[in-house]
Amino acid sequence: MADEQGQKTENKGTGLLGIIIRFIIAAIVLLITSYLVPGFDRMTFGTALVAAIVISLLDYAINRLFKFDASPFGRGIVGFLVSALIIYLSQFIIPGMEVTALGAIIAAFVIGIFDMIIPIDVM
Repeated sequence: MADEQGQKTENKGTGLLGIIIRFIIAAIVLLITSYLVPGFDRMTFGTALVAAIVISLLDYAINRLFKFDASPFGRGIVGFLVSALIIYLSQFIIPGMEVTALGAIIAAFVIGIFDMIIPIDVM
């Protein structure tokens, strides 16, 4: 694909397949996180996929309402804490997901590390 100046630009996977792949990767990251983090109960893949969708929707809502990106390392300590809060609040929406407050904080840290290694725009 070329832009108006004739230079090649990358397709960032904004199509339906790209979105599905991002949610699957986010679900896998949540599964791994649930096995690594104490206070974050182990989930099934289905629960992790629903959690990835709910966390993304909560992040989107916060972004739209407050013009604030709630990525774990996107906005320093405030972004990190908001990300932990989103993870904690998700348990009340998603059946089969249980996380303590400390587990949510540690999970936000672990997910932030995964996000630095495998950048995905879903979490």
